[in-house]
Amino acid sequence: MKGVKKQHLPEKVCLKCGRNFTWRKKWEKVWEEVKYCSKKCKNEK
Repeated sequence: MKGVKKQHLPEKVCLKCGRNFTWRKKWEKVWEEVKYCSKKCKNEK
C-alpha cells in the first residue's frame, strides 16, 4: 500500500459496533482476516 493516499485505503465495517475502519500497516498480511475495529470490539463477541 505504499504511495496510497489515506482517502483511498480499503475500508471494512466492524462486525460488533458497525463503525467503518481503514486499512492499517500492522494488518498488511492479515487484512482478509480482520473483522473488528479494536481489541475492545473483538473481546466483546
